Amino acid sequence: MTQPQGALLVGSVNYDDAETTIRTAAALLSGHLKRIPDGEVGKRFHWIMFQPDVLGQAEGIERVGDEPIPFKAGLDARPLRIADGVDAASIVLPPLGYADAAIESYRVFTRLRDEGAVPDGIRFQVSLPTPVAIVASFFSGDDRAAIAPVYTATMKAELEAILDAIPHEDLAVQWDVANEMGIIERAAIHGAPMQAWWDGDPFDGLVARLVELVDAVPADVEAGVHLCYGDIAEHHFLEPADTSVLVRFANAVIAGASRPLSWLHLPVPIERDDADYFSALSELTPVAELYLGLVHREDGVEGAQRRIAAASAVVPTFGVATECGIGRAPEGTTEGILRTHAEVAAGW
Repeated sequence: MTQPQGALLVGSVNYDDAETTIRTAAALLSGHLKRIPDGEVGKRFHWIMFQPDVLGQAEGIERVGDEPIPFKAGLDARPLRIADGVDAASIVLPPLGYADAAIESYRVFTRLRDEGAVPDGIRFQVSLPTPVAIVASFFSGDDRAAIAPVYTATMKAELEAILDAIPHEDLAVQWDVANEMGIIERAAIHGAPMQAWWDGDPFDGLVARLVELVDAVPADVEAGVHLCYGDIAEHHFLEPADTSVLVRFANAVIAGASRPLSWLHLPVPIERDDADYFSALSELTPVAELYLGLVHREDGVEGAQRRIAAASAVVPTFGVATECGIGRAPEGTTEGILRTHAEVAAGW
């Protein structure tokens, strides 16, 4: 059986602070990682769920409903709307929080590197959601088309702030792509279908939007894409039938982008250790690094090795990862999940 080379931490890690995440990842996966994230700690612990509280501060944006919808850690999950009579183009969004968090965590990263806890040559990974995720999740109706360019411009400004503050040779940027897969697959969340808000083929529009984000990352900064089917209580919003839709979307993005992807991550459901799931990978356009999310906490090394064997029959070279971030994994399981990565993969 092929032993995969290297590991990727998708983004979120179930520790309380960036120092614990970075120090632990470097200690347990030294030689396996090319980049380390900060674990998406603090208010980012549940991916984009803190964004309504941020965007709700903007003049011209209102929360839907009079009473907060309590979410974990004091967040308010109420959706958003553009206030009556407000031109969306005039709305000025506040800082989204991603640049501030990245800059703060990078200081921790460099301190640990100076101490020798992080090996030289490892990059600091910043994972960012696509604007499609926020617009699709928290706005509805005509507000989506109106607010999308405003949010996209603000996210690009966050990226620029990160690029200005962190040396490019130290930086890796990953775009987290989840809602897009739901739109392509016509999946439903809480009974509501995931839909595009633009004219024309939704697939083409999604490709163009992701290509724009990939190309916003300069060539001297690593750029990765994490394709995802969501993480709702450690379950996808839809289980992919196989890798064919993932491959079709990834190939279109790779073909459309002006710069190469540094890495691509694809999920693997825990039940899938059969050849049929992986067969479409034979059609995947080659990328510098391919990571398959076949590590699951529930069956550890044994389960990962079964899925590795099935994948190896189709694609001989890849690294390992979890299918999504592990920020919502049960307390006390994180170290075991990290050790599984190291046990089933060779180092770089």
